[in-house]
Amino acid sequence: MPRPRQAPRKNDPDKTKEDILAVATEEFAALGLAGGRVDAIAERTKTSKRMIYYYFGGKEGLYLAVLEKAYRKIRSLEADLELSDMAPDEALRTLIASTFDHDEANPEFVRLVSIENIHQAAHMQRSTEIRDLNISIIKTLADVLERGRQTGVFKRDVDAIDLHMLISAFCFFRVSNRYTFGTIFRRDLSEPEFYARHKQMISDAVLDYLTADSKPRS
Repeated sequence: MPRPRQAPRKNDPDKTKEDILAVATEEFAALGLAGGRVDAIAERTKTSKRMIYYYFGGKEGLYLAVLEKAYRKIRSLEADLELSDMAPDEALRTLIASTFDHDEANPEFVRLVSIENIHQAAHMQRSTEIRDLNISIIKTLADVLERGRQTGVFKRDVDAIDLHMLISAFCFFRVSNRYTFGTIFRRDLSEPEFYARHKQMISDAVLDYLTADSKPRS
């Protein structure tokens, strides 16, 4: 009796590239650019080194594509928040919470950014996409700040990039320095008690700063 014919394997380049990027994210986040191996990525994705080079142009091209995907993800999350429909203070709290949750849930993003800083952003400088992607969050913050000033909710005239740095610094640090901080102070920052407290803390700190009278104290 003849065997039933198997359906031909479908070639799905987009899915293949997404699979490669997902595994490469784990590889580079764990081992860095120098330590990450294209052979290991090819083996785990059941592709070939030649195919990876065809899609991404080489190891550094793949690494840069991983960075671009990581930034697309966080900027896409922010766009989905629809902050323009919220009151300025509510919009800012929502954005801060989103950033806080994203960094906690995506330690690979934090490690990749840390690795790229070791390389002095040499690879990121080649990407117009990353620059363009990150313009969006600054425009969003500038709009929230302007609406807050016009309605009298925000008292301080704050630069949007400075505010972005303030929010990012706290959210990023508690993930990037989790192990050293935890070792020194014997505190697991991922525990629910600290997670909730820190999330509230950064929101309150930013809102208190923006709503406080900016006149210098005597």
